[in-house]
Amino acid sequence: MTTPEICGVVLAAGEGRRLRPLTETVPKALCPVGNLPLLDHALRRLAGLGLTGPGQVAVNAAYLADQVVAHATGRAHLSVELDGPLGTSGGVARLKAWIDGRGVLVGNADAYLTDPFREPGKDIAALLAGWSGDTVRMLTKPCRPGETGGFSGNRFAGFSLIPWRFVADLDDQNHDLVRTVWRPAEAENALELVGYEGLYLDTGTPALYLEANLHAAGAGLIDPAAEVTGTAVESVIGAGARVAGAVTRCVIWPGATVASHETLTDVIRAPGGLTVPGV
Repeated sequence: MTTPEICGVVLAAGEGRRLRPLTETVPKALCPVGNLPLLDHALRRLAGLGLTGPGQVAVNAAYLADQVVAHATGRAHLSVELDGPLGTSGGVARLKAWIDGRGVLVGNADAYLTDPFREPGKDIAALLAGWSGDTVRMLTKPCRPGETGGFSGNRFAGFSLIPWRFVADLDDQNHDLVRTVWRPAEAENALELVGYEGLYLDTGTPALYLEANLHAAGAGLIDPAAEVTGTAVESVIGAGARVAGAVTRCVIWPGATVASHETLTDVIRAPGGLTVPGV
């Protein structure tokens, strides 16, 4: 059987409203997790599957689009939604001319998954293995107790593989893939659920964002360009950050400071003194 041609799309147009005020000046896709922007995590994951460069990978942008464009130029084809975010379905539809008959592996920029470079085997390659090119595949985790609205007891885990026959019918209106692709595929028995063994978080809230960072940090992660004269325990310290006080289970963004008199626990500290509780 011939392996269908695949391209990758990272959806990075969202406003990140639940992460405000962190996302008032930085798009959600560029918020750092483990000192690496979320968008870069997604691009690295696609690169691990052999998908790289503007011919094989696309990124959409809307909110604070200039920052996303500057960050991804040269590494991906860029689709800027000047009329505002089009949702997950509309964002893919706007890229139909670029996708051009290929299957498309679509990932959410805010999806944090276990780093396959750190924990081999915890990747998304199973989404592609043996794919016929006709079915929709969805990466999933079991639904949590009491959780509703999933797919046969499972919840979406950040990535979906969509055949061209579904992409071709999309229109570039503000819709989501649940309504335009996943539920229709489920109705025709063409939705395949692929279980994911690693950690998945959507990083959409400060608590989940902090959890993702602490998972990425392990026992702690300090950028070589940071200055730590205080104490940092189980925390992520970004490039150019200065920590003179004490931080525990915190994320200190690049360029942020913690004064000597400060003791921070379970928070995200951004430049300008912005401090967001992660609990």
